[in-house]
Amino acid sequence: MVVMAAGVIVFLVAPLLIAFSEARFVDLKFGYIGSKGPGMWGNLNPDFHACSSGKIQSPINIVTNDSIWDPNLEPLIRDYNPANATLVDNGFNIAVQWQKNGGVVTIEGKEYRLQQLHWHSPSEHMINGVRFPAELHLVHRSDDGNISVVAIMYKFGDPDPFLIQIKDYISQLTKEVFGGDENPQVPLGNVRTKQMKKHTHKYYRYIGSLTVPPCTERVIWNILGKVREFSKEQLLSLRAPLDGAYRNNARPLQPLNGRHVYLYDEDHTQ
Repeated sequence: MVVMAAGVIVFLVAPLLIAFSEARFVDLKFGYIGSKGPGMWGNLNPDFHACSSGKIQSPINIVTNDSIWDPNLEPLIRDYNPANATLVDNGFNIAVQWQKNGGVVTIEGKEYRLQQLHWHSPSEHMINGVRFPAELHLVHRSDDGNISVVAIMYKFGDPDPFLIQIKDYISQLTKEVFGGDENPQVPLGNVRTKQMKKHTHKYYRYIGSLTVPPCTERVIWNILGKVREFSKEQLLSLRAPLDGAYRNNARPLQPLNGRHVYLYDEDHTQ
């Protein structure tokens, strides 16, 4: 079933593999360099075929002058709550996972529940050809199986408050990883997500895919226009638990293949 909404196509699909426990099925059988690198993902496992044959893949380069202002797009309402979460090491990234009550993002009247967030460094998406030091993905899923991701770019500057909040837990996770723990994870208790739900004046939307195998398509991407800041020390801490081959965990850019990128800008005048 296909529904047209706000200038983009929303596809109703089966539930996707996004939680860390589901993502672990790849068992690190993919990588970012060599024979397991992104160019080979589609050949590594039959379940990964979309990584090579898909036509609406992510990430992409967002050219701001080519984006289409859509007056029908609505503000990106994020209603996140302080909720119990766990910091986990997926091997190819580290993530914060919520079992429930993390909150929702509302898109075209539909609620997508926050399930996890994770980081890529350097950024996977580019804006006008600029690649940023890191990119945060907040992954949401609706009750009918649709996926929507909110992406935030980071540049070097002042420390990020959210990473300050979980700094000690990241250090603990790193110790577990290098201590040989087979399932490294650290309970975080109630995590405050106030910084993640600030009012957004501008965002870009397009239809793409997961950026790791199985590269499942028809994911609704929302790229925030405001670039946030974090410190170089915080970047190093995010990379510390990961094996050296996964510390640069950005998939290369994918072709648009005729897709459009739509713009929400509350300051835009007709």
